[in-house]
Amino acid sequence: MRKVAVFDFDGTLTQKDTLLEFIRFSCGIGRFLWGFMLFSPILILMKFHFYPNWKAKEMVFTFFFKGWKYTRFKAKGEEFADVIEKFERNDVLSLMNRHLEDGDKVYVISASIEEWVCPWCQRHGVYRVVGTKIEVDEEGIITGRFLSKNCYGQEKVNRLLAYEPIREDYELYAYGDSRGDWELFDFADYAVKL
Repeated sequence: MRKVAVFDFDGTLTQKDTLLEFIRFSCGIGRFLWGFMLFSPILILMKFHFYPNWKAKEMVFTFFFKGWKYTRFKAKGEEFADVIEKFERNDVLSLMNRHLEDGDKVYVISASIEEWVCPWCQRHGVYRVVGTKIEVDEEGIITGRFLSKNCYGQEKVNRLLAYEPIREDYELYAYGDSRGDWELFDFADYAVKL
């Protein structure tokens, strides 16, 4: 039976949350601090589960990136791959490489935005990245809205099934580090909480 391995990204393949790191990298420390000071009440409510995670994330994303040209945003994502290498988790990267060497199909399924996850994953031979998708208008400008649901919890399972619908055809290995991976762990044959 063929094997499919699914890795979470933030906190699993990396040591840090890449949303914060990408904002600091793309917007500078001054704007980063100003934005998080403005949104601190919402982020505190989110932390204590009084405000939806996806909604807070979209508000923060809108503040920092609404109005950007998509080409600029995508280029920043490509440059950010070098930054991610400084805080990747080598132990988990070794596990992923073992799956790749064995010829398994490797997915990275993450709540992070695809444009800054994909370039790093492509360097490492990942078959497909499935993340949160952003809306871009007809003029190539980022609207600040998400096109897809935040790729978290049950949505990770749903998105995997869009690409691998016949569950009986493969053994599923799942690797993650947080509450957002629990449903994927339940769905997998082998689950590794890191």
